[in-house]
Amino acid sequence: MMDRAALRLILLGVFLISASSQPVKKKQDVDIYSFYINSTVTSRYATTVITSRVANTLNESQEIQFEVKIPKTAFISKFRMTIEGKTYDGVVKGKQEAQQQYSKAVSRGQSAGLIKSVGRTLEDFKTSVTVAAFSKVTFELTYEELLKRRLGKYELLINAQPMQPVADFKMDVHIQEKPGISFLEVKGDFSTGDLANAIKTTRADKDAWVTFYPTRDQQTKCKSCGENGLNGDLLITYDVERQNPKGEVMVSNGYFVHYFAPSDVPRIPKNVVFIIDQSGSMHGRKIDQTRLALLRILSDLDEDDHFGLITFDSDIDTWKRELLKATKQNLENAKSFVKEIRERGATDINAAVLAGVDMINRHPREGTASILILLTDGDPTSGETNIERIMANVKEAIGLKFPLYCLGFGHDVNFDFLTKMSLENGGVARRIYEDSDADLQLQGFYEEVAVPLLTDIQLKYTGGTNLTKTSFTLYFNGSEIVVSGQITDNSVESFTTEVIAVSKDNNVTYQDTIMIKDPSDVPPENEDFMQRLWAYLTVKQLLERQVLLKGQEKEDEEKEALKLSLKYQFVTPLTSMVVTKPQKDEVEVAEKPKEGGKGPRPPVMGFRPSSRNPIASPGFSQYHFSPGQPGPPGPPGQPGLSGFDGIVMARYHQMPMIPWESDETVLPTMSVPTVRSNRFLLSAAGQSKPLCFDIPLPHKLKLLQDSASEFSMNGESMTRRKGFSQIVFHYKTNRRLTINTRSIRYHDGQNDVVFLWGQEPTQHSTEGVSLILRSNEMDVTMGNIRVVILLHKKNGDAFLWPAVRQQPKDVSLMGILVTVDNFEGKAEASYEEIQGSQTPTLKIMDQEVKASWEDVTDYTLLSTPVIRCWLVPFRTVMQGDISDFTVTQL
Repeated sequence: MMDRAALRLILLGVFLISASSQPVKKKQDVDIYSFYINSTVTSRYATTVITSRVANTLNESQEIQFEVKIPKTAFISKFRMTIEGKTYDGVVKGKQEAQQQYSKAVSRGQSAGLIKSVGRTLEDFKTSVTVAAFSKVTFELTYEELLKRRLGKYELLINAQPMQPVADFKMDVHIQEKPGISFLEVKGDFSTGDLANAIKTTRADKDAWVTFYPTRDQQTKCKSCGENGLNGDLLITYDVERQNPKGEVMVSNGYFVHYFAPSDVPRIPKNVVFIIDQSGSMHGRKIDQTRLALLRILSDLDEDDHFGLITFDSDIDTWKRELLKATKQNLENAKSFVKEIRERGATDINAAVLAGVDMINRHPREGTASILILLTDGDPTSGETNIERIMANVKEAIGLKFPLYCLGFGHDVNFDFLTKMSLENGGVARRIYEDSDADLQLQGFYEEVAVPLLTDIQLKYTGGTNLTKTSFTLYFNGSEIVVSGQITDNSVESFTTEVIAVSKDNNVTYQDTIMIKDPSDVPPENEDFMQRLWAYLTVKQLLERQVLLKGQEKEDEEKEALKLSLKYQFVTPLTSMVVTKPQKDEVEVAEKPKEGGKGPRPPVMGFRPSSRNPIASPGFSQYHFSPGQPGPPGPPGQPGLSGFDGIVMARYHQMPMIPWESDETVLPTMSVPTVRSNRFLLSAAGQSKPLCFDIPLPHKLKLLQDSASEFSMNGESMTRRKGFSQIVFHYKTNRRLTINTRSIRYHDGQNDVVFLWGQEPTQHSTEGVSLILRSNEMDVTMGNIRVVILLHKKNGDAFLWPAVRQQPKDVSLMGILVTVDNFEGKAEASYEEIQGSQTPTLKIMDQEVKASWEDVTDYTLLSTPVIRCWLVPFRTVMQGDISDFTVTQL
């Protein structure tokens, strides 16, 4: 069978859109002959439509894929495929009803799909359809989002990477703002060089149009372009005129929206306490970037601000016991303290946050705004570790007097815990991604809360009902408060808005009367945008409150959010989009994921007969792909055969179930290539490209050993099975922890404690040993060594993988993971690329070795990201044979 061709379309950023196709042997097999992106922003509410028209130029049918990445904050509201003049629309239904169709499809061996979080701000949506010879398909996707103002501007980022020049390529953006547009800038890759000539910007008082119509020739000549066409972005930033301090109110068809963003009030001096995690898991680049960000933030404090610094591991360290004024001398002393922050120990979040609350409570200052900022990269492992009790303690201590902002560093952090704790205390949680710009992410968050202008803001609307959130703890310069609602009586001519707040010196009140009968500035084609804006904001806030509610109140609000989601056809965490395709009423289900969550388990991806594989079974399909290129997608939420990790909404065919001992019902799973080795990842100092090495299966490995503390950890792998089937810890004379894919058993010398994977979160502590069980993680601390064992379920198989989170320094350790985490006594490996070699060659420890550029899946993270690495021989990095690192007994 011919190689599969695919269409890939990617949306990124606040609005970041791109298209690409999977590698195909013959580019002419698929012709993307038209590609339109149309984004209309009306009073900050953006509706984006992507329309892609694709032709199958082969003389036989083939499957064409459509893939989009959309902002996590957006709701898909429409998806349509048109084939041979017939239209197939996605229909949004409640999860239970959609699940029934999903189950029926599974029983027939048909499709299942989902939307999955990928990267910082994206969700990936994917579907495919079989197109007849010389036929065409049109894909159309619509999503909606309310643009959020940050640092005084809105951003629209459009990225395109079609993977081939497109004859009819158009991007159109139309921005309509009633108060007028104060500034608008167009930047990005496409605004430079030859492509700049393809951009046209037109401004009127209340409108702006940006078009990007590159010719086929221009699509190959930009700085980041080539024979595969466009590859870059267009960034549009803008703000609106704000002449009325009472805010901007728009009314349309019985609904209103109020944008409130005054700037004519003096800044409020702030009391800010930074609570910084310095536990062992912050080792390396995390702690370096945290120090760098703190040094910059301290430089940005105003002299009338007061601040405090608290660092914590299992102990709590304060720079000073009280808040100090941000004088030049105090800031210099604080910077000296920050430069000496070093990682160590466990994580006592409870004591650290309570110390920060106490620091603010002991030094109250009139006319100021207080803020707590917590930065952590892990779960509580010391002191009070029960999450519910920690949240109760913090909530009682703060008493809604000031907000708590939680910054979760990396993917190992319990982000649900941080989100709930922030919301309970008037703040928000933000994930800080482990990347080269993590320090800028930290600094960027601080800049958003650096200048408080108002506190205790209450908004009232006489004549308004069904209002969105009307009470806010703080308003910061450069942000915006948005309230929407319905007008109770459309026959009245006006209704009143009132804003009551506390400024630096006194209480302030903003009152305004809005004339309902004024002619609307909203064009007829956008008349329903106000109602949809209200629905979008209402659903968003109802879902946000779900984490705080219990019992009947939680159930009632969930029902209301579901009702609105269905009415406006939003794909939300409570709904699913069902798409029936032309292949024998084949069904697909797309679901919106939770941050850090997982989608439903899909059926198997099977195989279809191929002329290249005459022995393939009837009713199956076969993929052909090259090493290093994306292979077929795996089950939703899991990488594909070569590590594609995205939202999959694609066809699956029934296969026999692979036997697997588990209490959990598992849907049919796909056959996978034979696993012959485990691949270990090794980061490299000063290099963006890490190293990796393979260890053949099966094996019993010495993973980590510290003779001084009588600690050892060994792991066993089975033939043709990925990861580890069993990991055993030994500590002191008679303590033993045995972990397999079904259970965990701890023996303390006299008694046994048994846990089961999937049970409720549990903690067990004895002298020198702490065990914390979560859904798919066992957090083990023995002495001053902390290891997290992750349970991965992939393609119907289950396996374990160890991740060392903390280990002692200046101690003679042994084992495979010593090299992975502490290469030759350094935090990271180092190497040089030898230039001019016919084959890739690296210089490692004065030895030149051949290397190959390969994929590696990082199983030390539950998100299992797939990255590229230099694969080098085992002996090069281990300085020994595999036999030197094996054991006969676990």
